[in-house]
Amino acid sequence: MKIALIGYGKMGKEIEKVALSRGHEIVCIIDINNQEDFESEAFKSADVAIEFTNPMVAYNNYIRTFKAGVKLVSGSTGWMAEHGEEIKRLCMEEGKTLFWSSNFSLGVTIFSAVNKYLAKIMNQFPAYDVTMSETHHIHKLDAPSGTAITLAEGILENLDRKSEWTKGTFLAPNGTVSGTNTCASNELPISSIREGEVFGIHTIRYESDIDSITITHDAKNRGGFVLGAVLAAEYTAQHEGYLGMSDLFPFLND
Repeated sequence: MKIALIGYGKMGKEIEKVALSRGHEIVCIIDINNQEDFESEAFKSADVAIEFTNPMVAYNNYIRTFKAGVKLVSGSTGWMAEHGEEIKRLCMEEGKTLFWSSNFSLGVTIFSAVNKYLAKIMNQFPAYDVTMSETHHIHKLDAPSGTAITLAEGILENLDRKSEWTKGTFLAPNGTVSGTNTCASNELPISSIREGEVFGIHTIRYESDIDSITITHDAKNRGGFVLGAVLAAEYTAQHEGYLGMSDLFPFLND
């Protein structure tokens, strides 16, 4: 498979290694200094492009990739609120292809399925209130994380007493705290922490007056994210439309 990389930071370099180890070819690498290569024949020859950048440039990368006629896999977050509906329409009505996930880790995928199943069970026990926290490295720009939002949506789908998520407290890299976890009874607060070089910790806690139930996913390195992104690219090369982890791993639909 011919793969183009958009973004050549730590994730991009790790994806390159895994893709090559699985027998794929990297035909083009686009970073901040060679944006004109979106229009190159090398980029247009790719079966799939894999994009990991940041919220400010992700949408523009999507549009330029679509214009080049290349399918796209992306793990960039923070763009969905402003551009989500437009991107979905381009994929569902105009023949473009995007496989998007807030997190490509197999472990997070399993955790997401457990999260939904637990929410279904807890729907029967209104004495338990639910909160969430997420911790990431100091370089992450968006908060809450895209993964936390996806997990929250999984809870909202299955827990009748919660209808929306809301931003909770935010602990900045300099130690200052803003925001509050005080919210309406129908809201699910998500607290965010930015410290060190943490790859990603997501914790969901159900608490009553008599006990608490907590589930946590703690990423030890980027390995799970990287392999998942390459697996998604292999899937995307054979499929079209607006795709996600529930297409790659059907057990998420159970």
